Amino acid sequence: MDFALEPYNAADSSSWLICHTCGTQFPTADRSVVKTCHVCDDPRQYVPPSGQSFTTMAELRDSDHRNEFKPYEHDERIISIHTCPKFAIGQRAMLIRTPQGNVVWDCISYIDAETIDKVKELGGIKAIVVSHPHFYSSHIQWARAFQCPVYISSEDLHWTTTPSAHRKALTETETEIIPGVKAIKLGGHFPGSSVLLFDGRLFIADTLMTTAAGLGKWDIDALGAKREKPPGLTSFSFLWSIPNFIPLSADVIHRMWGILKNYDFRATHSIFEGIDIEDEEVKAKVLESMKFQTRAMGFTAHPLLNETL
Repeated sequence: MDFALEPYNAADSSSWLICHTCGTQFPTADRSVVKTCHVCDDPRQYVPPSGQSFTTMAELRDSDHRNEFKPYEHDERIISIHTCPKFAIGQRAMLIRTPQGNVVWDCISYIDAETIDKVKELGGIKAIVVSHPHFYSSHIQWARAFQCPVYISSEDLHWTTTPSAHRKALTETETEIIPGVKAIKLGGHFPGSSVLLFDGRLFIADTLMTTAAGLGKWDIDALGAKREKPPGLTSFSFLWSIPNFIPLSADVIHRMWGILKNYDFRATHSIFEGIDIEDEEVKAKVLESMKFQTRAMGFTAHPLLNETL
């Protein structure tokens, strides 16, 4: 390790405040110090009608929260980890198992002894990579528990809450985390919003947002007959704010494509359990979706519309 390892102290951190809405952990138990969540106060996020509220890791443990591990049906090297009952945004972390070690993509707030034991049984964690600030959650507790670095984009460092030597800044557009696993900064949703590429699988968080149409089964009709997917249906959306439905500009989408077009992938894995696309043509669907959104926003002559694979 090229940094000083820090101890994981579950007892001390169990009383630290965690935002109910986004799951961000703050390194204090003093509710007079942390009255609002700066992540939820940002226009990309929200505070619910019930108002700002906080919990703690201890309270989550006492309310029978647990983490469930689910192997991906198409690739046993990938395991989803999500908290039940649902907490905060409800995203999943994804454990990617490789011969060079395991990488966790994105992070969830909840961690306990059972989770730590299960991950260690699966080979531990070599590194954690977090796509953007909405999933920063308790990433330092995870990094300390598994004595590994956690990578986040340099552009988004100011959103973090807990100082730590375990945190490593991603300063380049592409960073090889371990052999065969690359973090790629596309920007858009946040300046440093990232995706992760492993063996033709693109882990997209909500840097690219998978649409309902993208998951639809269009190849067979109600009577079982084969058919083609109707034209003009998007598979992805590109949003500055997901909960507030604010789209990215055509120029930003074009810049994202300028980076992503250099990589090949045959599958995408989104933020939530079950939102995965297995399709050799999925890269073409990304570009098709980018063009659709660009036209829908009124840009009928934008340079993005001339892009090809």
